[in-house]
Amino acid sequence: MFRLGADLTVYLHREPIDFRAGINSLAVLVQEVMELDPFAPAVFAFAIAVATG
Repeated sequence: MFRLGADLTVYLHREPIDFRAGINSLAVLVQEVMELDPFAPAVFAFAIAVATG
């Protein structure tokens, strides 16, 4: 659990992603695409890709 405080850092990845990839793929995305530490004391937010059809 984490506390929402004034010093909380939130990172937003705006490009939609497919959540079926799982947590490991999200960690790789944070590390390689966002160039951040996935274990940092921060919140990483992602947009979900919506299937149409």
